[in-house]
Amino acid sequence: MRSGVERLHEDLEILEAMAADMDEYLCSDVLYWKMSAAWMPMLTLGGYLMREYRLLTLRNLLDDAEQARLDTAVAQFNQAVEGKVVRFEQRSQKELGVRARQWGRYVDDLRKEPELAGINYETAVTNRVMITALFDRLQIPPYQLDGGLQETVETLDKGLRTRWQTGDFVWPAEWKPAYPQEKYWWLYGWPH
Repeated sequence: MRSGVERLHEDLEILEAMAADMDEYLCSDVLYWKMSAAWMPMLTLGGYLMREYRLLTLRNLLDDAEQARLDTAVAQFNQAVEGKVVRFEQRSQKELGVRARQWGRYVDDLRKEPELAGINYETAVTNRVMITALFDRLQIPPYQLDGGLQETVETLDKGLRTRWQTGDFVWPAEWKPAYPQEKYWWLYGWPH
């Protein structure tokens, strides 16, 4: 199993590729953009923002050359979204709707089949982290967040809390400083 630092190195490579494709992605009509390397996930704003946040918060785990690469990728992303505020906001709202539905299906599946609780949770919760990354960005002016989507996610969180068992951090321990338990409670434990 790869360490959290090894996974951060992979995140950096993915972030660079996403930043390089961002301008073209924002000008397209697709929500999920196929990356050039087959092993990489699809490019979405949520996927980019989640990685950017994690890498910037944990940049002390990167060497100087990697930090420079990170800064270059972030600058490239910022340049791509400059002047595309409306497009970025529309794309983000659309992705939030999709991710909220996916997260809702997961929470609903837990209710219907409690024996599945915790299976693949480490992967499933990635959707919830991307939702938070998108919410965080859309709360920064000049963007606006659709309150209805936020209410939907809050309702889903209430449903998950009824089945929640607080416990260990579900992602690599090295990532824990980026995800304080007060805000990211759903990364500290498992559904039961």
